[in-house]
Amino acid sequence: MKYAQRLLLPCAIALLAACAQHPTSVTVEEKQLGKCPVELRNGQTLVVSLPSNPTTGFRWVVADTAPAVLRSLGPEVYTTPEDAGLVGSAGKSTWRYQAYQAGQARLLMQYQRPWEAGVAPAKTIDCQIEVE
Repeated sequence: MKYAQRLLLPCAIALLAACAQHPTSVTVEEKQLGKCPVELRNGQTLVVSLPSNPTTGFRWVVADTAPAVLRSLGPEVYTTPEDAGLVGSAGKSTWRYQAYQAGQARLLMQYQRPWEAGVAPAKTIDCQIEVE
């Protein structure tokens, strides 16, 4: 019995160390998405957070969600800083995805006014996603 108790602490420490090496969630922002590919492990959550100001008519349109390797965990969530206090101030749009299958796919997002046909997006994020 004492032998089992002595092993409990080292096993618990090893388990915590293993968890620390592979975070369950990976958050990326606009400047980080320029450094693709984004590498994930199966089961990890990818959180994409981008500056956005829908009052200008611009929105992030997700053109390709990398469905071969990512599963959406819900719709876009738009938040504004509480201290802004200004109507029309910019905020952030956030999407959450879960890596569910090994492989590679493309995440393509475009910042545009959806009703302006034939106009190039103001910003484009084209990122390769690799899931182990």
